[in-house]
Amino acid sequence: MDEHSHQGLRGGAYPVPGGPAPLPDGDRVPVPVRSRRTLLRRRRFAYGVAVAVCVLVLLVVGVLR
Repeated sequence: MDEHSHQGLRGGAYPVPGGPAPLPDGDRVPVPVRSRRTLLRRRRFAYGVAVAVCVLVLLVVGVLR
């Protein structure tokens, strides 16, 4: 890796159009809060698995009868 000599302060950062708001110096990047949408996806997935298991059990019971 090439090293460059120090040339003083760099130019200031500028916001990108449509990007997130810049953070003030010293602030940490906030951790995104788990959205309600994620919880709904998990619940929906759990319901789907439960229905699939019920259908599979009914299918096996019907075949074995």
